Amino acid sequence: VKRLGDLGALRAQRVTALRDLDKAAGKVAMKAGEGGLSGKLVIEAENLTKAYDGRIIVDHFSTRILRGDRVGITGANGAGKTTLLNMLTGKTKPDSGHIRLGAGLEMVSLDQRRDQLDPALTLRETLTGGGSDMIPVAGEKKHVVAYMKDFLFTPEQAGTPISELSGGERGRVMLALALAKPSNLLVLDEPTNDLDLETLELLQELLSGYRGTVLLISHDRDFLDRTVTSVISTSGNGVWTEYAGGFSQSIKAAKGETGGARRKLQSKQRPSSSPPAAASSARKLSFREKHALETLPKRMDELEKAVETFKQALSDTQLFAKDPERYNRLAENLARAERELQRAEEQWLELEMLREEIEGDRAG
Repeated sequence: VKRLGDLGALRAQRVTALRDLDKAAGKVAMKAGEGGLSGKLVIEAENLTKAYDGRIIVDHFSTRILRGDRVGITGANGAGKTTLLNMLTGKTKPDSGHIRLGAGLEMVSLDQRRDQLDPALTLRETLTGGGSDMIPVAGEKKHVVAYMKDFLFTPEQAGTPISELSGGERGRVMLALALAKPSNLLVLDEPTNDLDLETLELLQELLSGYRGTVLLISHDRDFLDRTVTSVISTSGNGVWTEYAGGFSQSIKAAKGETGGARRKLQSKQRPSSSPPAAASSARKLSFREKHALETLPKRMDELEKAVETFKQALSDTQLFAKDPERYNRLAENLARAERELQRAEEQWLELEMLREEIEGDRAG
C-alpha cells in the first residue's frame, strides 16, 4: 500500500519541475495582484456528496488543498466539474459532507463570460472603472497604458471600444481585470476557451509566477500539463480521483494503476515538508496530540464565528466616525482571531497528517 504522503511529495516535485520550465522559457514582466499569504490549509473537503434530480454528480469526495497547490479539474461535459469547483470554494452547499476554507483567503474568480464587459466602454474606461489612469496592481499603482502593455495591448488601443476588440483581446481584458485584484486563491472556470495563442501563453506565464493557490477547470490537455501540480478527474458515476502531475500523467496513471494503487481521494496527501520527529520515532500520537486533534475542530469553529462577528461589526461604515476607539478594538480583535485561527488550522493539519501517516504505516 502506498504511503499516504505520496501524492503530496509528487505534487511538490511537480511544482519544482514547473518552476524550472518557467525559468527556462522566460516570463513576462508583470505578475498577478497577489494578496497576503493564506494559511497553510486552503481547502479541506470531507465526503462531499451532491445530486441533481436523482443523479449523483459527486459521491463522497474528500480532498485537502494546501497553499501553493495548482489543481486542475477535468472531465466530460455535464460531469459536474463546475459543481465540484463551486463546492470546494464554498459557493455551493453539498447535500452531505463538510467543507472548510482556510484562514486569510482572498479569492478571485475568473470565467470567460465576456458578456460582463460593457461593449460601449473603451479599453481604458473598462480597466480604470472610468476613474484615475493609475490602477492598483500587486500593491503598487500602475499607469493604465503600462498595464495594457502587460496584456499585449498597444497604447493606441486605449480608446478602442470593447465592441471592436477580438475574442482573444476581450479574453485578455477579462484576465487584466481579474489579475489586478489582490488574491491568494485564483479560481478559473474554463479560462482557455476561445483564447488566441498569444493570450493562452500569457495566461500560462502569469499562472507560473503566481505564488498563491490555483483551482481551474479546463479541457485543454497541454494547458493542464504546463500549469497544474495535480489533476482531479472523473470517469462518471460521481467518483472523482486525483493524480499528481498534469493531464498526460493522470491518463497514464489511470491506465496503469489498479486496485489499492489507484488514488481515490478518501486518502489524502501530506505536504512535502517533513513530518514532526515523533512520526519517525514513536509512530503513535501522544495523549496531548490526541486531545488536540479532538478539540481543535471545535476551537476552529469558535474562531471562525468570532472572525465573522468582528467582520460584521466592522462593516458599519459609520463606526469609525462614531466610535474610533471601539473600531480600533474590534480591528485588533479581528486580527488576533484570524491569527489564532490560522495557528489552530496549521496545528490540526499537522496532527491530522501525522495520524494518517501512522495509520498508513500500520496498514503497510
